[in-house]
Parts: sequence; structure tokens; C-alpha cells
Amino acid sequence: MTSRLLLVLFLITAPASAQIVLAPVVGGLDRPVQAVTAHDHTGDLYIAQQEGRIFRYDGLTLSLFLDIRDVVECCPNGGLLSVVFHPNYAINKQLFVLYVDKNSDTAVARYTGTTPQLLFTQPQPKDNVPNHHGGTLQFGPDGMLYISIGDGGAYVKVTNRAQELDHLLGKLLRIDVDRGSPYAIPADNPYATTPGVRPEIFAYGFRNPWRFSFDRITGELLLGDVGQDDFEEIDAMTIAAARGANFGWPRMEGLHCYPKTAPCSAEGLTLPSLEYPRAEGCSVTGGYRYRGSRQKRFRDVYFYGDWCSGTIWGATEEAYGQWSTRAMLASGLAVVSFGEDDDGELYVVDYNGRVFRVVDAAGPRIRVSRRA
Repeated sequence: MTSRLLLVLFLITAPASAQIVLAPVVGGLDRPVQAVTAHDHTGDLYIAQQEGRIFRYDGLTLSLFLDIRDVVECCPNGGLLSVVFHPNYAINKQLFVLYVDKNSDTAVARYTGTTPQLLFTQPQPKDNVPNHHGGTLQFGPDGMLYISIGDGGAYVKVTNRAQELDHLLGKLLRIDVDRGSPYAIPADNPYATTPGVRPEIFAYGFRNPWRFSFDRITGELLLGDVGQDDFEEIDAMTIAAARGANFGWPRMEGLHCYPKTAPCSAEGLTLPSLEYPRAEGCSVTGGYRYRGSRQKRFRDVYFYGDWCSGTIWGATEEAYGQWSTRAMLASGLAVVSFGEDDDGELYVVDYNGRVFRVVDAAGPRIRVSRRA
């Protein structure tokens, strides 16, 4: 399918209190969940829709790139959830997808062109409405593929799956897709040789780690984990610190015991760098630390948002582990994902059908044009 966008002029303005504005990039989408690049410096964005289609947007035209609806179960909690291109995509043409399959289970597959290879399937608990699939795919600075998967629990049912190490639910995984068949376990994974433990596990104790990224300069892991009742959290640390770490769910929610009335100990746990209460939102969307060149005021700022409130925040690490944060924009969007292009510029994906670019509100007003 190919569509042409009509000539439209957008004059970007913002309330005086806003730190950023959102410049429209493309609209008319059907439940977009992610916008990524193929690392080819063409400027093209690849936009994944929850139903199972991936579109390429070249700045003028939106065209179908890959359709996997035949294997995807959609929606509201399922569907195609994440896509990532291999760092050497220009050579090997490999693309990886995380989705909910026709059995309501979480699946990760490799596509070489249009040819699929299933890497693994994690069965979803069938004792509740399928939920908490996670999940994000990202290649780390070490060349390994990292995968986040939720604990599989329904909102009203809390389980201990995130602490159980014999399955992949509630975990951050790390695999080597350039070796083995269909993949290899990196020798330095924390449980690579531990009997009874899934060797793919890199870290655990997550409820629903919806979106995470790696700082393109420092390599740090920046991850948003959706809370249960009261708090949303952001976890930020080096990859070395995340190796084998227990992030605490369901013993703790954010920095607090769960439930609040129960005693608990944080001993042995990795606590979040940031949290916010449900009064400010109900579902965190992890983002990226800004490493582009156009919005110089936001160099080193980590952007994240909330699906429910639409608030977008910017956080700065003043010293290692010491963060400050401020609201950048009350967007009114269903912030389902952030994106980063090859130049380090940031994008916001609105589940209601649009993609925007992040622009400094204090900068010059920008006129964005699109030609038919």
C-alpha cells in the first residue's frame, strides 16, 4: 500500500510553560507502537503498527515494508509490540520482531527480507486475560540483542513470576543472534551455566518493562517499568550493574514496599533511579537520552513519558545515580513510544495515529512542509 501526503504547513507553537513542542512528522496511522531506523542514514523511519504491519516513511511517502498479520494476534493487549533492525542490516537484511502470536503467547522472530525464523516463544499464563507482554527489542553496544518481557499478569492479579528464574516472564533477556541456531547464549550472561535457570536471563524483577534504550555514547541502560497501583519507575545504570540484577517486583513497587502495608526489605535489590505517583500518570513509557545536535539545550537530557496523562518529562543525571526531573510538555497524547533516528534526534509516537519530532520550545519557530 502506498499513500501520498497532501501539502500541509505546520507552524510550531507552544504554551509559555512548555519546554518542548512536537513537530508533526506523519499521521493517518493505525495504532502505531514504535518508530525506528534501519541504521542506513537515509532519514527513513520504519513505523510498526500493533495489528502487524510495518511501514516505511521517507519524508513524503508512507509505504508498506513488511506484513506479519498472519502470525500476530491483535488486540488490545497483544499485537506487534516491537521491531529492531540488525546493526548490519545493510549487509544481512535482518529484522527482529516481538509480537503476541495466535496462541496469545509472546514470540520473537528474525526476518531476513520476508523470510521468518522463530527464535523462541514464551507461553503466556492462561489463568487470566493475556497481558504484560512487555516488550522491547534493542541491540546493545556489545552487539547483543536485549529483549524485555512482562510478567504475564493481569492488572488485578499479582504473581511472583518476575522472581522465578525458570521462565522468561518479567525479565530482561540477552542473546547473541550472530551465532548459534537460532541464537547463542553469551558466555558472560549471569546464568549461562546455572542449572534450572533460563540462560537468556540478564536481569529480572520487572512487572511490565514496556520501553527501554541504550545511551548511544555511554552505553547505559535506561528502562521504564509500568507499576501496579501507585508508582511508575525508571531504571538507569550501566550494563555491568544490570547484569544479574533483581529490580524488585513484586516485593517492591518503585521505591516502596508492595503492598504499601506490608513490611519488606530492599536488600539485594536494584532500586529505580526515578519514580512518579499515579497522580501524574498510570503507565510509564521509557524513552531516550538526547544525543542529537539540533536541540542543544537538551544535550544529556533523558526523555520519558506516560501513556495515560500524556506528560513528557526530561531528566538529568547530576552525578552518578542522582537524578532531577521536570515536566517538559503536557502533550495530551497517548505516548506509546519514543524513537531515535541515526542523528540522535528524538520522536514521539502517539498511539492515536501520529508521529512527532521533539523540538526545543525556546528555539526559533519551525515551519514543516510536506509535498504531495
